[in-house]
Amino acid sequence: MKRQALSIVLAALFAAISGYTLAVSMPETRTAGDVSYISGGIGVAEQEYLVGRQSEFNLKLVFAMKSGNYVSDVKVTIADAAGKQLLDTTSEGPWFLAKLPSGNYQVAATFAGKAEKRTIAVGAKKLKTIDFRWSSE
Repeated sequence: MKRQALSIVLAALFAAISGYTLAVSMPETRTAGDVSYISGGIGVAEQEYLVGRQSEFNLKLVFAMKSGNYVSDVKVTIADAAGKQLLDTTSEGPWFLAKLPSGNYQVAATFAGKAEKRTIAVGAKKLKTIDFRWSSE
């Protein structure tokens, strides 16, 4: 009787955990004009998901404190070399992937009111990773 009860409890626990795992939604690709992007990376499942999708993009932005702690809710703006804004959004996690036409861009990332800017060049296929790090929150 005790074994049967334990089996039922374990089966219910497994079903609950499995159901939860299936209910977790992964980040979705979005578009703004000619730019496709996806953001996330909160937790191992999202990070693994985004690593699996990296080959679809040519730019990866990583947001963290100088201490190494990841941050999210980072405002991201991307403009072309002429200064025309192509994207203005907020990253939902510490990783932000974008697919841009080959060229030069101005990228700004703002966290807790502190903006960091980079001028970058991206190619058509190879993933370029840019780190943004802030000294304090």
